[in-house]
Amino acid sequence: MSAEYVLEMKNITKRYGENTVLSDVSLSVRPGEIHALLGENGAGKSTLMNVLFGMPVIHTTGGFEGQVLLDGETANVTSPHDAMVKGIGMVHQEFMLLPGFTVTENIKLNRETTHPNIVSRILGKNLETLDMEAMAADARKALDSVGMSIDEHTLVEGMPVGYMQFVEIAREIDKTGVKLLVFDEPTAVLTESEATQLVSVMKQIAANGIAIIFITHRLDEVMAAADSITILRDGKLAATREKAKTSVVELAELMIGRKGESMVEADPRTAPQDKVAMSIRDLYVDMPGEEVRGVTLDVYEGEILGIGGLAGQGKLGIPNGVMSLYDTQGSVTLFGEPLKLGNAGDALRAGIAMVSEDRKGVGLLLDQSIEDNIVFNAMQIKGEYLHKVGFFTLKDGGAVRRTADKMIRDLDIRCFGPMQHAGTLSGGNQQKVCIARALVMGPRFLFVSEPTRGIDIGAKKLVLETLLRLNREQGMTIVIVSSELQELKSISDRIAIISEGKLVDILSPNASDADFGLAMSGIKPGDQLEKGDDAQ
Repeated sequence: MSAEYVLEMKNITKRYGENTVLSDVSLSVRPGEIHALLGENGAGKSTLMNVLFGMPVIHTTGGFEGQVLLDGETANVTSPHDAMVKGIGMVHQEFMLLPGFTVTENIKLNRETTHPNIVSRILGKNLETLDMEAMAADARKALDSVGMSIDEHTLVEGMPVGYMQFVEIAREIDKTGVKLLVFDEPTAVLTESEATQLVSVMKQIAANGIAIIFITHRLDEVMAAADSITILRDGKLAATREKAKTSVVELAELMIGRKGESMVEADPRTAPQDKVAMSIRDLYVDMPGEEVRGVTLDVYEGEILGIGGLAGQGKLGIPNGVMSLYDTQGSVTLFGEPLKLGNAGDALRAGIAMVSEDRKGVGLLLDQSIEDNIVFNAMQIKGEYLHKVGFFTLKDGGAVRRTADKMIRDLDIRCFGPMQHAGTLSGGNQQKVCIARALVMGPRFLFVSEPTRGIDIGAKKLVLETLLRLNREQGMTIVIVSSELQELKSISDRIAIISEGKLVDILSPNASDADFGLAMSGIKPGDQLEKGDDAQ
């Protein structure tokens, strides 16, 4: 008698030190079922799959609590190779193909078909001849099963990314004994027609009895492909639903959920909309992993505009593009004046400052003092904190120290003094040094990207209160880009949601969780599918 479930993960808990990233999560998948796994960034999806595949990051950090069963039997998956042996495969978001090999060679890699020759009969099986004809036949069969007409002898190098994704799938299908396939954001690189084809292919695979875990943020695809759905939120199981008994609105609400009280309390007000501070038109930014594809957006003078969305969807590309840190096309005006794109110095001189999401790589000089970090841009771009002594230009140490002391005091930077190296500070205090450096430029417009990433909750509150004070007391126009929806809601006047490099919607911070979840999935409220639709 066969087991009801091909996979059961029961009460999975995973901790990294004192940080619990999965708490009592369970997941059950039937043979031949497409089971969608949903959740925001950081919800625990990747960790759960790392447990399933026996990834080293799990075993080298104390393992996990709970139980994994395959076909009703307890399974100890010790490595990704062990997972493959046990019939679990994965179609990765990042391609695992070898560009210099043909489609056939990639599909059959490490599972080559060979036949004996005179040398191998004497010296061993490792010297057998590759049976290229048999391997090409296997590859052809696998490609046909995913609807790919491309020649099996084609080199992978130079192929369209959509083709590469289907080659990845064909490689997994060609493996013998596959019981379960994990599709990790498989449509992220596909065109709309290719994504539709993929859904059809997934259904064909499932019809042959192979179970699929479908990880995606596109709720319309979930409704088109899935039989059942598991939603994770903050490392916990939020809900499990049958597709026929839910809707994109409910799924969006379950994904986002309420994450407790606001980190800071901003006084309610009518969002400023009198004057446009920054006008962005048809912005394209070639930032790897965060491409922007034609965003048009106005930021009003005196407002705090939040920009949100899932990781890799383009929200970080907007400030990096306006600051010309990556190749950028489009037009930007700042307080009515055209902003020349192509040079970060021009943006700084025009009155824009930016606190980068990469405070260690871009934001700070870790082996330099706090005071040198604070005045660095002002010295380099504006020539401030310098004075002439004869033929020499020297740093004005007194002015630097007075400014650093003031910023340390105003921003409550916890340190031993202005000469302490920035690299020795805690994450929250490093972030406040980045903010101080931006403020010393005297900006009229401030970009802040991921301001609370990697810092504790107390430091988060202080950073957000600082931004709120700059806006309310000094009238500074601020754009805050964050993966934390709750922090955007706590201080923003409006929140723009970016998906697949495009602006989906601009919402009030008081909008429903469902509206935010839909927008982050690329769907405008009102465009959602009806409950139980097949979305064909």
